[in-house]
Amino acid sequence: MAQEDTGSAKTLDKVTVTGSLIPQTQIETATPVTVISAEDIKARGFSSVTEVLQKSSMATGGVQGAQTSASFTQGAETVSLFGLPPGYVKYLIDGRPMANYPALYNGSDTFNNISGIPVDLIERIEILPGGQSSLYGSDAIAGVINVILKKQMDGAVITIRGGGYSEGGGGSVRASIADGWTSADGRVSILGGLQHEERKPIWGYDRDLTKQFNRDGYSPALASRDFVVLGYNTSYRFPDPNNCANVTDLFGGTSGLQQRPGFGDEYYCGSFNTAGYRTLMNEKTSTQAYVHGTFDVNDSLQLYGDVLYSHDQVKYHSGSGYLWWGTGASWGYYYDPNLGDLVNLQRAFAPEEMGVGGFNNTMSRDKSKSVRATFGAKGVFGNSNWDYDFGGTYSEYKLDEDSFVRYADKVDQFFLDRVLGPEQGGLDPMYGLYPIYTPDYAAFFSPITPEEFASFTGRAVSKSKTSDAMLRAQVTNGSLFTLPGGDAGVAVVAEFGKQKWDYSPDPGYLDGSIWGQTAVAGGGKRDRYAVTSELRLPLWEPLTISLSGRYDAFKASGRTVDKPTYAVSFEYRPIDSLLFRGKYGTAFRSPTLSDLYQGESGYYSRVIDYYQCAQRGFTPDNIDACPTAYSNRQFFGTQAGSTDLKPINADVWSVGAVWSPVDRMALTVDYFNWDISDEVTQQSANGLSMQDYRCRSGVDDINSPLCVNTLAQVTRNSSGNITEIYTPKVNVSNQQLEAINASFNYGYDFGNWGDLNLRTSFTQKLKHKYQQYPEDDYINLLTNPYWSSDPKRKADGSLTWAKGNFSATWYINWFDETPNYAATISTNGYAGPRAAKFGSYSRHNASVSYRLFEGADVSFMVNNVFNKMPPYDYSYPGTSNAPYNSYNFDVYGRAYYLEMRYSFGKN
Repeated sequence: MAQEDTGSAKTLDKVTVTGSLIPQTQIETATPVTVISAEDIKARGFSSVTEVLQKSSMATGGVQGAQTSASFTQGAETVSLFGLPPGYVKYLIDGRPMANYPALYNGSDTFNNISGIPVDLIERIEILPGGQSSLYGSDAIAGVINVILKKQMDGAVITIRGGGYSEGGGGSVRASIADGWTSADGRVSILGGLQHEERKPIWGYDRDLTKQFNRDGYSPALASRDFVVLGYNTSYRFPDPNNCANVTDLFGGTSGLQQRPGFGDEYYCGSFNTAGYRTLMNEKTSTQAYVHGTFDVNDSLQLYGDVLYSHDQVKYHSGSGYLWWGTGASWGYYYDPNLGDLVNLQRAFAPEEMGVGGFNNTMSRDKSKSVRATFGAKGVFGNSNWDYDFGGTYSEYKLDEDSFVRYADKVDQFFLDRVLGPEQGGLDPMYGLYPIYTPDYAAFFSPITPEEFASFTGRAVSKSKTSDAMLRAQVTNGSLFTLPGGDAGVAVVAEFGKQKWDYSPDPGYLDGSIWGQTAVAGGGKRDRYAVTSELRLPLWEPLTISLSGRYDAFKASGRTVDKPTYAVSFEYRPIDSLLFRGKYGTAFRSPTLSDLYQGESGYYSRVIDYYQCAQRGFTPDNIDACPTAYSNRQFFGTQAGSTDLKPINADVWSVGAVWSPVDRMALTVDYFNWDISDEVTQQSANGLSMQDYRCRSGVDDINSPLCVNTLAQVTRNSSGNITEIYTPKVNVSNQQLEAINASFNYGYDFGNWGDLNLRTSFTQKLKHKYQQYPEDDYINLLTNPYWSSDPKRKADGSLTWAKGNFSATWYINWFDETPNYAATISTNGYAGPRAAKFGSYSRHNASVSYRLFEGADVSFMVNNVFNKMPPYDYSYPGTSNAPYNSYNFDVYGRAYYLEMRYSFGKN
């Protein structure tokens, strides 16, 4: 990534940079800041804020996104710094917090969706790694990302950009206009901007790697089970009198008779091509509008305000594997006397059955509206050195998740009438539990009409919303008193805010009237308070010490959760060209509203029943000998948020150096260390079973509060066996991380030969360990692929040459080796069967720009110049629809963009 401006900083005007509240002249300070300018974004071919941040060398962690079918937030975009959770990043727009995304990452965690920020209206992006809670409060554990929008323009600028992918799909057009106006007396300044973008999706069938099920995996390729009869005594039954002849026109004519590999005469109807009926890139339509204005009342008072509005609609499809019907998910087995077996029916729905448009008609549609408004006043108290900034910010994010659904009663009744026919009476002769039917299998192995499909399908809308209202007051004195090294500075900030979150699923998800899908409701609100202070002390000319502290309090449900944080940092310049810097501080993340108020949801799992094992003479010391019925006991679990949660805590420190021996050259190296405790995870069912045993066996007092709570969470039946366990969110996990980030930037003016500019960045994780429960050993996330497939190292860099009206940039993004699929599913890691590593991987972008005439520029960008695809992962099974790791790679391929920009003023 492009690093901070590396020119010498000796006589610059004072400015406020991310990482400090006090204006100062030095560009390089105790806290390393990576700056990506609007020019960098354009030259490197980036088309969105998401792409800018995910390509950063510090973004070593993989995240869910458009390629992650059926994830909870397939329509959102985010980033992971240093492999830490996405929620550990504090996102700011112009220094004020963004509103959280209403839906939850991975179904449980609050995060920010960064897809709605207008890239054409950005001035720069600043990335501040490390713990920063002493200035920015909750969430700033991995770092802070501050997106700074344009504030002033001399005349209008119109930009149009369009392009697509050489492999097909993903075509996009983006247009923006921005204009600025300043009054003749200079007292009033207004800037306004509008950006609109439309993008087509990329479907799995658009790419060779994803259009079919994996035919080159370690196991034989298995076509999708589009029409299958599953027996209890014999796995696959095939009572179709027409041998799939009635369904051969489905899925583009690729469906037909299939044999289950390795199982003799077990047949069904299916297709290898159903894997391609899912989206890899979301369809997107988005519009953003932005207005910023200032009014100088007098020399000591300026009024300011800005509003950013975003409207997005993304459309995506999880795939054919998530659009089906079966008796097993409706009422279970039935008995067929003609087959003499208990049977389940299962069938997928093909695009031909959905009418004109096929799978396009059944795409999910996430519609979001967000608004962020800031108004305030800033200036100087009289003739003093005290500056003030009093303002308020309101952010709101609304999300409508419009999903295609099957109605349970209607779809079940349709297939009862069409296939199963009337119930024969009585119960099955095998167990006396299941109803008896004599189905019409010819009707089952036949297509349905679009009208019939429409009779039991429709759409359901889940609505959610977050909001954050904040009042903020800051006073600053950059010349509080004089020290041998210069003027001391101080800043004090007070904040008060109200936060709300509500997630209201469509009622059909909660009452069972929607087939095969559920959801979890939740909602809550809280007040928050914070006081922040920072003191900058230039003790002598080479040495500056900075101190910062903050107190945050969150009040919800009659309970206050508070957290003080602090930081101490130093800057030491033995000579003008060399800076040593370091920082130690604390950071935290308060319990999010979803952590506190997420509703109950159920799941099935297995646990060791320590008490029943002990009753049979098997203690925890020889538990391996306990019978399976007790050592592997199935239970129904319930999970939910908890208002008893406390903050996640972190100690974070860094040390580094900056060497800038000549103008436009700088080498930076910074080391970061995190020790994170009290992370939120689901309470351990196995731990509760162990504590239940200790209480029941008398090791612990059964009347103690611990035992009373434990016995209330573990439910046993009349036989004394575990049947249910309540596992809410708790603070028990720990994480340790060490990383190095280095950059080298160099620029040189060759005179008539042009100007050359090199920018590089490199990140290496030195240690990353995780402990989920206190009784667990630490897991090495750098060497254990079962827990993490993130690369240890990542780098990027660009080389730009400019001469006159012409400029060209070559950009490279690289990351180190990653595990294959077999390694990620084996508890033995790289020692598991077929486990291996892929070598390092890189992609290249190129761009050229030319000024046609004054104010008119044209640019041509090629991303992924060599059309590099992910390495084929042969360790995936034949059932896989994508033989590559979508957290580390994508199959989009080479992209081309042409951009025209016309400026009517001096921009």
